[in-house]
Amino acid sequence: MSSTSLTLDAEALYGALRDGVRRLLADRPDAALVGIWSGGAWLAARLQADLQLAGEAGVITSTLHRDDFAERGLSAGAGNTKLPFEIDGRHVVLIDDVLFTGRTIRAVLNELYDFGRPASVSLAVLVDRGGRELPIQPSFTAARVTLAPQQRLALAQGEGGRFAFAVENTSA
Repeated sequence: MSSTSLTLDAEALYGALRDGVRRLLADRPDAALVGIWSGGAWLAARLQADLQLAGEAGVITSTLHRDDFAERGLSAGAGNTKLPFEIDGRHVVLIDDVLFTGRTIRAVLNELYDFGRPASVSLAVLVDRGGRELPIQPSFTAARVTLAPQQRLALAQGEGGRFAFAVENTSA
């Protein structure tokens, strides 16, 4: 798909993600949602409310465990990890907006294990754009798309918490 023909209805995909996460939680009512900063955190917070789950969703950042930390450093505006529940022995459902190489997921797993050892970790993503560099596979994906390597799919949260996607060109 080229950027000119790519149209994704983020709200419709969110509905599919909500249904997929509901199915993932069906067998694990004690599971906790953890959103990956920033788009995944927005999704997890809305899922927590829409699925009427007790408590609040966790937020996790990959910043300190990234393999490119020396190049990127601490990003301005990067959130902090906030896990308002015990991780040891907990079933965790990681929520992310866009899955690409798998490097963020690897870093987030390292961060998660800094807080304890979960019983299991599942991954649910809004969009899988392919291009994996690591053996990471989501348990649920709302959509799969193909983008050029220099393109980036960015989730935005607008007024009233509604989601939208934009395709941005990066400098290869």
